[in-house]
Amino acid sequence: MEGCGDFVQCLLPDMSIKILTCLEDPSDLIRVSAVSTCWRQFVIENGLCKHLCLKRFPETSSVANMIEVENTVVPVVSQPEKSTEWLRLEKDHRVYAFLTQGLSNCMTEDCLIDAIHASSTDNYPEESILNTLKPGDRIGRRASYWSSGGENDPTVPETLTYKLISKLCLISEIHIQPFQAYFQFGFPIYSAKAMRFRVGHPNVKIDVESGNGHESAAAQGSYCDKIVWTYTSPEFPMAQESILQKFKLPEPVLCIGGILQVELLGRVQRQQMDGLYYICVSHVQVVGRPLLPAFDVEILDEAGKCSLKYCPEEKLSQSCKKFSEGESSSPRFHRFRASLRGWEQMILNTLLGAGADVVDDDSDEYGV
Repeated sequence: MEGCGDFVQCLLPDMSIKILTCLEDPSDLIRVSAVSTCWRQFVIENGLCKHLCLKRFPETSSVANMIEVENTVVPVVSQPEKSTEWLRLEKDHRVYAFLTQGLSNCMTEDCLIDAIHASSTDNYPEESILNTLKPGDRIGRRASYWSSGGENDPTVPETLTYKLISKLCLISEIHIQPFQAYFQFGFPIYSAKAMRFRVGHPNVKIDVESGNGHESAAAQGSYCDKIVWTYTSPEFPMAQESILQKFKLPEPVLCIGGILQVELLGRVQRQQMDGLYYICVSHVQVVGRPLLPAFDVEILDEAGKCSLKYCPEEKLSQSCKKFSEGESSSPRFHRFRASLRGWEQMILNTLLGAGADVVDDDSDEYGV
């Protein structure tokens, strides 16, 4: 890069930044940082990966300190001691580059992959929470909905807990459809007065709802202790209408951990035959941007700090298959392998730091 060909050195920094911020693809920006040591330093010092990520996903502005990119490289030579500020800039470079590449550009209404737990169920399994994953209020000639247990007190809340399609999702909307009992006199609608939701991550391994039927109150209480909640939304009033009601957040929320709980607050409809208040829901949707199947998240502590992982090329097709089929088990994530081809290898090496070799997890020794 000698002579006038290096515009980063020839132009003023502001003009070089203006040129490089025109890049829309994070892969292009990583290629730029791989051109030379000078260009890499310029990209990192000016936070260009962060700028691109915040331009596309402004909701990630406050989470860089909660995320680490898994370090799977072996230094070839010892690096000179770096300042704390430079190390922070390098970390931001890696984290925001991975987030920009890993988050889906497309919004989806299918961010829920499984139902985990309902605080109560009137008739299991006919009125299970699993029914809320299916659109509409009927399957063939059969009604499809979840029903809470009956209560004399209309202020008793209910909760529905779900597993998200990815351990890291940007959530922007929640959609809920109350159930109208078309088979009862007067066609009552068993909606809640209001709703809010929480997101978090489990502190122990949990399974989705199984066919064990009703759980004891003690078991239900202990279940809540298995989740570390990291965000609670404001309350949204619900209408007593059997339509898909949409609740849009003021700003999208980054859910780290893959667990979402809908809280249904207050009851409005009493059932004529027993005089008790119920809440019934036909369908729940979560709208957002999930992490792409080539990426995964490992929770590091109860505060929600996490490590981003990249699934190697040879595992990508298997990961996509599990992603589409809704399997709860994560694919086995290897360390970055030397078999990666072309610009992907360059991008990964650049993300993880210059002067480093990629480790093959299947080998007994680290080859340099």
